[in-house]
Amino acid sequence: MKPHELFKQVDPVIVTELFTTFRDEDREVYKSALASLAQSRKLRPVFIQKKPVVEQIAWMHKTLGLRGSDTVGEHLLQVWFMKFQQPLLIRFCDGMGIDHNGEGSVEGELPAEMDPARLKETVDGLYADFNPRIVSLYLYLFNLQRAGGWDVLAEMLASDKRVILGSEADSSSKSEEPSAPEGAEESKGLKEAGESEEAGEPEETENSK
Repeated sequence: MKPHELFKQVDPVIVTELFTTFRDEDREVYKSALASLAQSRKLRPVFIQKKPVVEQIAWMHKTLGLRGSDTVGEHLLQVWFMKFQQPLLIRFCDGMGIDHNGEGSVEGELPAEMDPARLKETVDGLYADFNPRIVSLYLYLFNLQRAGGWDVLAEMLASDKRVILGSEADSSSKSEEPSAPEGAEESKGLKEAGESEEAGEPEETENSK
């Protein structure tokens, strides 16, 4: 599952916690993410910054669910886990015998294989002691850190009933309309932000209010 797919399915409460934590503890990351996402939608960052914080976060969450937001989305998740979810990372690394810096940041090479029994024991402990939806999100994110992931972890993500990110994406959100022909957004009548990448859901523009 790619980062934009994670953001489509993750509980909005988790996304709100992520962005609220950045606003409170690392405002530069919040501002940088907002600016990058706004620019990717052909909007001036100030247009989003003028919105109430609740609306800013909702807009960023929606935008992170678009295919073009994978780089920003994965970076945000990595920084959030490494800076603000260290106990979870430490438990996972220790449980799997992965070398880390004492704060859960992996040092050296990632393992080529994972022992199924050890993975089950480690994940059982995580689900017992941490927010299950944050655990699920971390497991998906960790599986992105190696090309092709790990078969045993992918199988667990696909079959373990505890692996729930949040609200399931409905059928309409799983498919996105193909991109418009190059140059179409410059044609007469289109607004600054262009059309949404989401089927049937127009993108907000600076002139929409």
